[in-house]
Amino acid sequence: MSEAHRESSSSPMGDLATLSAGPKRTETLRARRSPLAHVDRQLELLRNVNLESTQFGGDFQRAIASCNPAGLKAEKIETLQLNLGRLCNMTCRHCHVDAGPDRWREVMDRETVDACIDLLAKVDPETVDLTGGAPELNPNFRYLVDECVSGGKHIIDRCNLTVLLLRRNEDLPKWLASRGVEIVCSLPHHRQRNTDAQRGEGAFDKSIKALRRLNDVGYGRGDPTKRLTLMVNPVGAFLAADQCALQQEWTRSLRENHGVTFDNLSALNNMPISRYLEWLETSGNLTSYMKTLVTAFNPATVARLMCRSTLSVGWDGKVYDCDFNQMLEMPLRTPEGDAINVSELPVEHLLGRRVKTGRHCFGCTAGAGSSCGGAIDG
Repeated sequence: MSEAHRESSSSPMGDLATLSAGPKRTETLRARRSPLAHVDRQLELLRNVNLESTQFGGDFQRAIASCNPAGLKAEKIETLQLNLGRLCNMTCRHCHVDAGPDRWREVMDRETVDACIDLLAKVDPETVDLTGGAPELNPNFRYLVDECVSGGKHIIDRCNLTVLLLRRNEDLPKWLASRGVEIVCSLPHHRQRNTDAQRGEGAFDKSIKALRRLNDVGYGRGDPTKRLTLMVNPVGAFLAADQCALQQEWTRSLRENHGVTFDNLSALNNMPISRYLEWLETSGNLTSYMKTLVTAFNPATVARLMCRSTLSVGWDGKVYDCDFNQMLEMPLRTPEGDAINVSELPVEHLLGRRVKTGRHCFGCTAGAGSSCGGAIDG
């Protein structure tokens, strides 16, 4: 057992380290002490990919300038996305957060949660998007949801499904339904083999069991107050398929084979960061995948990129343009160069700010585009 797992087993969240709590396809980069646990190494690896023969030479700023000379700038904040921590009951092979049971110290505290609630009144987003890790494992999760409900916000809970099977969460499907929370469930594939290959043995069966529990309380049955969305991502080094075609395929497969229904499907390209970046490198797919992303750059996606209408807050209160920049530690900064905390955020400077970008951003503009809401062109 690794040092990180021994630490996890003795922690307040130690029960999450067991296989019964959730499938474990791998260990976190942090637990394995991988060089890629450090974002400087991730950014260096991306910079060193030879993309000179591709359009724009692999320079994302040049790509943006080709269709938007003013550059990539933020507009009105429609979504406030809060990462409640890197703690998770699973360790999936493609996780861009490097979440897992050993990340139990990296959880948003009550003070930061309250600062996020205060921010709602200042920026007035339509949606509050709760993510992780597994956001449901944050001890302030239910308090935050109730505060957002009382503020009239649309709430999204980004759920890995298997977390709903934990004893502590047995009542959660019904509790979320009573508050009209949209549940966006990540599921790599509608077939067992492909899902288990990415998430660990037993992940698919547990996910189906959780989906049935959600159906039982009214989710996925056409009720707009109990919307169930599936978020899918490719299990290999290729772009997400056509979202409409996928929804038809998944609807038929899950209904006929498992008696499960859902309302909407969103297709997400895998971002070349964290554990997916590790997989690309070790499998020999990194250069070809990056070339695929650059070659598939779609100018029609730029106007609707999520970084233009989303503000992302990390578990420690630092503020970012998007969730992916958060994972690469690219925060908004003061003129002096200090990372901005949500409690000190100068909201008057948010509109029109220039979004920070890098090579990873090609993941959001490739093909039909990709965001936390799925495809963005079409």
